[in-house]
Amino acid sequence: MGKIISLANQKGGVGKTTSAINLAASLAALEFKTLLVDADPQANATSGVGVDPKEVEVSIYECMVDGVDPKSSVVSTEIKYLDLLPSHIDLVGAEVEMVNIDDRENKMKYALEKLKGDYDFVIIDCSPSLGLITINALTASDSVIVPVQCEYFALEGLGKLLNTIKIIQTRLNTDLEIEGILLTMYDTRLNLANQVVEEVNMHFQSLVFQTLIPRNIKLSESPSFGLPAISHDAESRGSISYLNLAKEILERNEVIAA
Repeated sequence: MGKIISLANQKGGVGKTTSAINLAASLAALEFKTLLVDADPQANATSGVGVDPKEVEVSIYECMVDGVDPKSSVVSTEIKYLDLLPSHIDLVGAEVEMVNIDDRENKMKYALEKLKGDYDFVIIDCSPSLGLITINALTASDSVIVPVQCEYFALEGLGKLLNTIKIIQTRLNTDLEIEGILLTMYDTRLNLANQVVEEVNMHFQSLVFQTLIPRNIKLSESPSFGLPAISHDAESRGSISYLNLAKEILERNEVIAA
């Protein structure tokens, strides 16, 4: 099947990388062959699955800028069914280097097309910006998940992101769909969190995932072990929530879990 799903939001701190890592790991736990693509120069998704960015020799950067075969860049993780196309700090320079390249918005698409057939799902962790790398990711994707934190400024900037998605749908990728809006950092004790959930559901209705991602200590500490939450503590509320999200995505795509 090889469905490519980006996680994008130009706001930082919305749980985007956490969601990319844990969604990819949850799909892998359900025995779907999954590739996690780290398209963020900070390389947090790379370290979050136990790969040291400093030791990465060939990354998504070389695939996009130098045309390196992406199959040579993919590394296995300790999680069965989960592979990684890593990032490193050089990706910061990619936006500048690609400015004068022809067809620059399609470089990631061309790279991932060579891998798509090897996987059931490809999950892309985008950088917290609407720059050229994120545009590449959205152009390469079949759909996009928008993580939104359950906090005061939740909807701020969302309009700008949705507008960018519309432009990409019109000019670069007519097949791009919104997979869903994912509410993160949910705290049942806070009235504000419940108000944000109501407001987002009111505005976006069926686009909003039913699964809410809670604030959870295991989600916060698992990257320091280089593990997704499901490998760190499979019984934690965070792990179970991401497993439920994976199942919800499978349901939306009419795919039967193993």
